[in-house]
Amino acid sequence: MKLLPFFLAILAPHLLSGEIDLRKPNVVIIFIDDMGYGDVGFNGATGPKTPNLDNMADEGMVFSDFYVGCAVCSGSRTALLTGAHYQRLSMNAVLFPQSSHGLHPSEQTIADMLKAEGYATACVGKWHLGHLPPCLPTYQGFESYYGVPYSNDMWIDPANQLSANLTLREGLTREEVEAGHKKRNWVPLMRGEEVIEYPANQKTLTKRYTEESIKFIKQNKDSPFFLYLPHTMVHLPLAVSQAFENRTDRLIWDAIEEVDWSVGEVLKSLKSLRIDHNTLVIFTSDNGAAVGTSLPLRAKKGSVYDGGIREPTVMWWPGRIPAGKICGEVAATIDLLPTLAKLCGGKLSGRKIDGKDIWPLMSGQSTAKSPHENYVLMHGPGAVRSGKWKFYPWQEGRGGKRHDRAKNPSPDPVQLYDTQADIGETKNLASKHPAIVRRMQAAYDAHVSEIRASKRPNQEMKRSKSKPSADRPNTPKKKK
Repeated sequence: MKLLPFFLAILAPHLLSGEIDLRKPNVVIIFIDDMGYGDVGFNGATGPKTPNLDNMADEGMVFSDFYVGCAVCSGSRTALLTGAHYQRLSMNAVLFPQSSHGLHPSEQTIADMLKAEGYATACVGKWHLGHLPPCLPTYQGFESYYGVPYSNDMWIDPANQLSANLTLREGLTREEVEAGHKKRNWVPLMRGEEVIEYPANQKTLTKRYTEESIKFIKQNKDSPFFLYLPHTMVHLPLAVSQAFENRTDRLIWDAIEEVDWSVGEVLKSLKSLRIDHNTLVIFTSDNGAAVGTSLPLRAKKGSVYDGGIREPTVMWWPGRIPAGKICGEVAATIDLLPTLAKLCGGKLSGRKIDGKDIWPLMSGQSTAKSPHENYVLMHGPGAVRSGKWKFYPWQEGRGGKRHDRAKNPSPDPVQLYDTQADIGETKNLASKHPAIVRRMQAAYDAHVSEIRASKRPNQEMKRSKSKPSADRPNTPKKKK
């Protein structure tokens, strides 16, 4: 007991300075829409300037081989929040306003797990896992929600609840909206479970998401919190606030620079509140570039080549994650739920998930290796990453998007690339390594078989039959 005063004397200055915090860590996940591997300075971008992200990379750890669970929106968000591949949960790769099903509320999300541990939880931004009850964020562990419920190129579902204080724009009346007004790229802004603005002013979304996030951080600075900030940008249609208009000669670069500003504002708030040493911030994207660039990787959004699913990623936690390091081990968004369970004392539901604990990688342990012997995706025509090898169980030129295809595709029936020697996946080595091909094909087949045998249901959303149709605008009415 005589040693206690001695240790307290040593620890006291650090406790007061915030360098050591014995509380559960705060968690912030910043999830960008359609930002490519090559859209950030720390990965070599020369067009847009991303000083805040580059500084975050200097102060944290870059994950150079970090994967998402889907090359498009909803599947990717499912994997991040639940730690499970979207096919396991019977989710669609992309949901639309006329979709009838969403993420089942019985599935454990990061927010569910952390809320049970006393965390304040908020989702600010694009949801895209179901826009009606019981699939909205407020049914999935988030105490508050502010944002657009799906992609910003979609339209409003007349079944959504309108706020009594609804702000209408573009000359619309409430009567027109209630009667079923719809238009592509005109989307609702929601708070909680109600539409509060229609159509949302997309030019100010990044700015307003940032302000809402900082407000939440300040309100909960003295207790553990989880902020999930899935930005609407840089998904088409692109839009920026007045402060970022014409900063460059490309709108996509303006949008990237505003997202970078947003990241800087969040980190600045954490530092000014002296809670940065007790806050883990994770920055990544939901899939590859749609408008920007995924170079030097092959292909873009929608593809299972690396340009569609390997994302610009930084993990930041001063004093806990080593600064200025690069992790080249394979990790993925499915790993966040089990990793946060360990860090925050959370309890997993016991249902089968696909993610693994990657804290040994994040903390910079010298002997840490990827927990994934094989990282398998069923999305599209399928892919497997194992160590440096990337395998595709299909012939080059026979799958994926048209822009993925090589001018002179390999005649081999499958594809195998060495991602370390050939980051752009240009030289098919399948014929030279038949044993590796057999091993990775077996891993893919086993994964597909297991997922199909153990699927769990999604959730039907509650939609009043008296409401106008949510079909695409200008869809011809079916004849009776």
